[in-house]
Amino acid sequence: MASSVLPDVGPDAPLYWQEACRHLMKRDRVMKKLIPQHAGVSLQSRGDAFVTLARSIVGQQISVKAAQSVWDRFAVLPKKMLPAQVLKLKVDDMRAAGLSARKVEYLVDLALHFANDQVHVNAWADMDDEAIIAELVAIRGIGRWTAEMFLIFHLMRPNVLPLDDVGLQNGISRRYFSGEPVSRSEIREVAATWAPFCSVATWYIWRSLDPAPVAY
Repeated sequence: MASSVLPDVGPDAPLYWQEACRHLMKRDRVMKKLIPQHAGVSLQSRGDAFVTLARSIVGQQISVKAAQSVWDRFAVLPKKMLPAQVLKLKVDDMRAAGLSARKVEYLVDLALHFANDQVHVNAWADMDDEAIIAELVAIRGIGRWTAEMFLIFHLMRPNVLPLDDVGLQNGISRRYFSGEPVSRSEIREVAATWAPFCSVATWYIWRSLDPAPVAY
């Protein structure tokens, strides 16, 4: 194994990261160049499931900066960011934090799903990706893309391919198709050599557009 050519992936990398880098560099000419350019960084999980999904709802359709400032105001409302505490909040207070009426409804629905055990957090480790996505998209305000980001960033699933992600589309267009627009089938074709580590390849494609790692 030519592990000496592999980049340092950092101490907090998922257990499969080194193996994934080896696989991708061996099978994909773009990854062979791209991965060594981003040594010492990797995907990292953050927060708990409820907080991660709540943040994703707050951040929908607004800039990262705006999302952070709304989140900062919202996060101080409950004593602790727990489903039961969020359900006790007044709608007016949530609106005053900068949340739209629709996002308030989504956050309440999210809290209800968690409080009523309609999502099986403790069983997720044994469930496949599609089963978890099905549970998550049943929550108002969570679509497939958000569920896929959750699988990648929170559950650290190694083989998620978010076909609707604009960054992935742009990165594949630039790196594999000389900037030409790409179809879903072309993305799948490129990703066929990435499997079973599509999440890792996607993460490096994102890095090719923006070197700063995203924490979701």
